[in-house]
Amino acid sequence: MNKSAWLVILLTLIINEVAVSQQKISFPAMYGLEVTADLYFLSSDKPYVILLHQARYSRGEYLEIAPRIVNLGYNCIAVDLRSGSEVNGVINETAKRAKEKGLSQNYTDAVPDIEAAVAYVKRQTNLPFVLWGSSYSASLALIQAAMDLRTKAVVAFSPGEYFDTSDFVSSKIKDISVPVIVLSSKAECASVKELIGSIKRQNLVTQFCPTDKGKHGSSALWKSNPFSSDYWLAIAMFFSKLK
Repeated sequence: MNKSAWLVILLTLIINEVAVSQQKISFPAMYGLEVTADLYFLSSDKPYVILLHQARYSRGEYLEIAPRIVNLGYNCIAVDLRSGSEVNGVINETAKRAKEKGLSQNYTDAVPDIEAAVAYVKRQTNLPFVLWGSSYSASLALIQAAMDLRTKAVVAFSPGEYFDTSDFVSSKIKDISVPVIVLSSKAECASVKELIGSIKRQNLVTQFCPTDKGKHGSSALWKSNPFSSDYWLAIAMFFSKLK
């Protein structure tokens, strides 16, 4: 079977609806905050993808995405970060608890939640994991990957310098040494290219820029986006190289 035919089969597999068990879990983060996540479990011998949402969202960003990642042979956890709110009818429980505790909920305050999710995955398996972020969390995922040797790869949707200093992200991701795919809307392509240009090992970096206007964040993969299949094909090709 040639590569093109294999990719068509793979794309068909991941864009089709699948039935997969979904379980709400929780684990502790700094300052006594309990983090909520949805676990999409395939098998104990499979690696994990850690899914992080964009600003003002929740783990609900991945309701229709996570089951298709499971089809690629991965367990998934979709995490509620303390900087967020609600999407697709799913309330961000971590953010709600943080607000009740009077904790700060700026973008960088979500770092302990990401670290807690990584720690949870490390307790489940010794296999390397994939970090997947959307908007501000894509930036934080890239930073985390530069520090954590167990990271297998990074999927970053619409990362950017969303923080207080103009080089907050670019100055911290130079030494990333794992495969990275960066996807965005067409309008964001130039700024995203500049950001990932700071990574020294450019041979590890793939950028997907849509031919149409595209969409910001992981929601580019939602069925409501008419061109979601283009993004899914890029994802399929990237994951095929990780095996």
